[in-house]
Amino acid sequence: MKVCIIGNGLVSLTLANTLVNRGLNVDIIYSKKHKIYNQSRTLSISKSNVEYINKNIINIEKILWKIRKIKIYTENLKSDEIVNFTDPFKEVFSILRNDQLYKLLEKNLKNKKLFKYKKNLNYKNILKKNYNLIINCDINHEITKKFFSNMLKKDYNSFAYTTFIKHKKIFKNDTAIQIFTNDGPIAFLPISSAQTSVVCSLRKKSKKKKLEINELIKKFNPKFKLISISKVAKFELSSSNLRKYYNKNILAFGDLLHRIHPLAGQGFNMCVRDIIQLTKLIDYKLELGVDIDNSICVEFQNKTKDKNYLFSKSIDFIYEFFNIESKTNNKFLSKSLNYLIKNKLVKDFFKKFADTGIST
Repeated sequence: MKVCIIGNGLVSLTLANTLVNRGLNVDIIYSKKHKIYNQSRTLSISKSNVEYINKNIINIEKILWKIRKIKIYTENLKSDEIVNFTDPFKEVFSILRNDQLYKLLEKNLKNKKLFKYKKNLNYKNILKKNYNLIINCDINHEITKKFFSNMLKKDYNSFAYTTFIKHKKIFKNDTAIQIFTNDGPIAFLPISSAQTSVVCSLRKKSKKKKLEINELIKKFNPKFKLISISKVAKFELSSSNLRKYYNKNILAFGDLLHRIHPLAGQGFNMCVRDIIQLTKLIDYKLELGVDIDNSICVEFQNKTKDKNYLFSKSIDFIYEFFNIESKTNNKFLSKSLNYLIKNKLVKDFFKKFADTGIST
């Protein structure tokens, strides 16, 4: 059985490795060679997703940096923690660099006989190949414009800025720190004992400019003795949810299905959970000895669409919650959350939500 994946980004390569490992013939179709990911970009991966990737896709332990503490602050409350998730013995989640994961996945596929790269195939030529399943991860492909343009969108009127800071070594650099400033959230995400990734989201109306991000980092720097700050990358922020996931045997996937605000680091985690659900459906077909067909697309939408939408809106709610506080300069919301999160049941719920998403 043959599967076609359109697009050659991180999600495409992760999915391709998963399906090839299950004995399926997989072609990745791309319009141009993917540029190695900007080296200032990182991914947060939940503990359960790390376990799945290691067991079912490829071992990524060597490129992970494990986070055992999460601390959240607001500019209004200064040094008072709103949230403190700590597990001294196990990681809460892990951080890795996009470019390192991309290289690892690509290298692994090159050794697979069931895998091929194909360049510049248009919609008609793709159909001629008689694939059992076509998975579209490319937002810019003609198939997207033809079948997958109907989506719910939200513009955050914000830019995300990403960079790395080098600093003096910290013995246990395992604490992720998120600060909700009056200009937008800024996160410090360790990736080694001497290097930390910084992700900053600023509203377009903010007086801060790209060149001033370094000053913002220095202002909210929680503990690091800075040595240098790498080149800052910038991209616009928006969220979207596709209204219909498929057309016949063509299934939309990855960022085409759902795009969310990066403040909680859940974008790639959502995609991995989609991969887990899709492979469960494919495995069931393979066990029955029947062909993979468009029924997979219908079942996948039924299993994931509502949960994905609800999860996306939950992340949006978190963003708006702190956005209201920063606009009104009101400490009440943060203090209320701080009080609520001390309850063990509430804290456990948030931990499970971040690790496994919305489960049934």
